[in-house]
Amino acid sequence: MRLSPLVANSTEAVLREILRFIGPADAVLSRYFRESPKLGPRERAAVAEAVYAVLRNRLVYTNLAESGSGAAMRRMALLGMADTVGVEAIGGLAELESTWLARVMQVDRNALPLALRLNLPEWLLARLTRQFGEEGAGAIADGLNQPAPLDLRVNALKGNRDDVLAALTAAHIDCVPTPYSPLGIRLGAKPALQHVALFQQGAIEVQDEGSQLLIQVVGAKRGEMVVDFCAGAGGKTLGLGAAMRNTGRLYAFDVSEKRLAKLKPRLARSGLSNVHPVVIAHENDAKVKRLAGKIDRVLIDAPCSGLGTLRRNPDIKWRQNPEGLQELAAKQASILASAARLVKPGGTLVYATCSILEEENEDIVTQFLAAHAEFALRPMGAVLAEQKIALEMGDYLKLSPHVHGTDGFFAAVMQRQALKAAVAESAAEPVSQAADATPDAPADTAAETSVESTAEAPARE
Repeated sequence: MRLSPLVANSTEAVLREILRFIGPADAVLSRYFRESPKLGPRERAAVAEAVYAVLRNRLVYTNLAESGSGAAMRRMALLGMADTVGVEAIGGLAELESTWLARVMQVDRNALPLALRLNLPEWLLARLTRQFGEEGAGAIADGLNQPAPLDLRVNALKGNRDDVLAALTAAHIDCVPTPYSPLGIRLGAKPALQHVALFQQGAIEVQDEGSQLLIQVVGAKRGEMVVDFCAGAGGKTLGLGAAMRNTGRLYAFDVSEKRLAKLKPRLARSGLSNVHPVVIAHENDAKVKRLAGKIDRVLIDAPCSGLGTLRRNPDIKWRQNPEGLQELAAKQASILASAARLVKPGGTLVYATCSILEEENEDIVTQFLAAHAEFALRPMGAVLAEQKIALEMGDYLKLSPHVHGTDGFFAAVMQRQALKAAVAESAAEPVSQAADATPDAPADTAAETSVESTAEAPARE
């Protein structure tokens, strides 16, 4: 069925704003749709898919668009539609446009230069090549350039996965269990979940399988005190609360009152009553300091580049830059050092990002451990085995789309020495060194930087 010419025109119009890269593409699209009541659900879906195709394939599309005549933005929009809905579905094409599209769609894109084919900015391709080698960088880029599936997490307080799978199947929703998360479900399409009874009842939440695995490695248990340090809209908070079986006390910290406000209706649906959202000014807020040394488990889903979520947010690769990464690394180190003070002796600290770059991941953890002898890294393989998750990992959780089918995620689990062990170690050291290694010594060098996720760090629900 051919789409209205309004779709191609709308795609071109919204691309003109999105490709300025002033803000997140999803926010620009949402505003455009609110201001365009003539677009129905089918038209909106077609516009969104075409826009995201352009963002994923910007370099290739720019190259192909140069071979035509007329407005380049119009040709970019048409290429996005051709790759998503097909040339035959595009309404309102001029004869010259039809001829041009038929020709460029025959181009063998695999024959294009690697840098062009991978659709990454030069600085990012250089970093990935240095970190993973040329072949590895190509595989990761290919995975990140594919559209992401829609994953759900079953709320264990309101049902089990088998029953939810059966109910979704009965509602004619194509779904399968995720391969790693015991509570995950992967949908074959993207239905309007707000109209699905299971969603309305709080039995399911949208959450990438990788994000679900972060909840698993935290290992929260009944009756514990847990902090989700950069909670945002609370996707992981909800999972942690369910893992705690709605017992104990779960703090959701964030500097954004607006983001935490989005958690409230989700909490109401979930049935959780052990969650306490707390707005903080920064990571050294007095509300944080009052809990120093009292928390069983702390999760830091740190503000990051978001480069592991390019399947969902492809505009990030064009909006991020090396200077922004340096600023983020300083913020990540400060947040980790400050949040670590909450962990009680014997407690667990989990540092996580949705980035694939070492400078935001391993480098941050290595620096932290070198400065905090009271913490030790737990091998991720052992952590996953405890949770009965069949994943082969070394010291860290490192997920990627082309290997695991998830967004790109990183996590490190660190344990604070139990009090007796720390005292024994301190007694064996010179006094000057023991003072530095005391578990309760504050990290007073941490700068008061914001915990708030930047525009480059999208929600990883």
